[in-house]
Amino acid sequence: MSNVFDESTLAAVEAKLAATDQLLASAYPGDSGARQPVHTVYVPGDKFTVGLPEAWGSNALAAAGNAAGLAKLAAKLNLAEPGRLGELVAAKLASEPIEDLRLDFEDGYGNRPDAEEDAAALAAADSVSAAVAAGKAPAYIGIRFKCFEAPTRARGIRTLDLFISRLLANGPLPEGLRLTLPKVTTVDQVEAMVFLAEKLEEAHGLEDGRIRFEVQVETPQVIIAADGSHPVAALIHAGQGRVSSLHYGTYDYSASLGVAAGYQSMEHPVADFAKDVMQVAVAGTGVELSDGSTNIIPAGDPENIAAAWALHARLVTRHLTRGIYQGWDMHENHLVTRYLATFAFFREGLEAAGTRLRNYVHKIESAIMDEPATARALARYIHRGVACGAVGAQEVTDLAQITLAELEAIALNRSHAN
Repeated sequence: MSNVFDESTLAAVEAKLAATDQLLASAYPGDSGARQPVHTVYVPGDKFTVGLPEAWGSNALAAAGNAAGLAKLAAKLNLAEPGRLGELVAAKLASEPIEDLRLDFEDGYGNRPDAEEDAAALAAADSVSAAVAAGKAPAYIGIRFKCFEAPTRARGIRTLDLFISRLLANGPLPEGLRLTLPKVTTVDQVEAMVFLAEKLEEAHGLEDGRIRFEVQVETPQVIIAADGSHPVAALIHAGQGRVSSLHYGTYDYSASLGVAAGYQSMEHPVADFAKDVMQVAVAGTGVELSDGSTNIIPAGDPENIAAAWALHARLVTRHLTRGIYQGWDMHENHLVTRYLATFAFFREGLEAAGTRLRNYVHKIESAIMDEPATARALARYIHRGVACGAVGAQEVTDLAQITLAELEAIALNRSHAN
């Protein structure tokens, strides 16, 4: 029997790895379990009304031809269970057409006189407050303000201040408040945003950490800096727990690398490289990741609509299979294929994932020997499907023979008792 590793040896190892333990606990806390929206819808900052989400859902459903039309489109796109998909997506468009909405005061709003943007920022806050009070706001809602580059910095900060201050004058901040900092090029810009968040919290008596924000990755400098480092990874940790998500900006990023306009796309190799780096950067941090958008709109003549829907459905499926569970939608008709493709993704693998999870949980012998990490991945996949409405609670019980609470506990690597 070995006596080499005595208590003093183990104590020395503990001391040596104390900093590592602290780093892993603070910088890589893992998935929080919070619901991640499947998309972010962008509208100009002065165009939001309380009835906009409902109108988008109704218009999208009408464009597809209701549940029957959705089923026909699903079949045309070679998606499994077209009839079931039609029913589920029709229900989604009626009940929750937009999961995450961003009122855009950056590119989608443009440069206008200060007085005009001041008034629009205040009106936007009033509209958001009214939607929340009426129970008609999306689960997640907020603004994208102008970037922190010198020409637009003061304007962006003023819009942020006006919007947050007016929201608080109207009542508590929305639970699902989302703020987007665009065109980030350096870690310093994220640190500046942390400083501003702290000032807002102090001024309004908010709890520390209440103001969080998304970082939009649209420049090559934040992927690889002049010194060869990857600022996109460093900025997450410089955000001191306030960075909630990284969003890829398709067109600004592609243009900055010299990609010709006709070839700028979510699936261009430069886009894939950037998103690969982003995906590694967020791993284990609890920070979400979102793909960008397509500028091909399902509008106009029927042939154009059909082609745009086919493209969008393929792009949505593509980023889902790559492990990116969110993207942007820029037009109401994008909702049709956002949900058809997303629901199909979570349903097509449901039976296999549910069966494997059942076998793992109940220790049933099978041809696949899954390990705990794989079981968590299976559970997280199903959990995401439930959250967006693609999968029902009874389906989980029937297939995996576990409750939703047990599913979540496995997905988040937590004891069910907790």
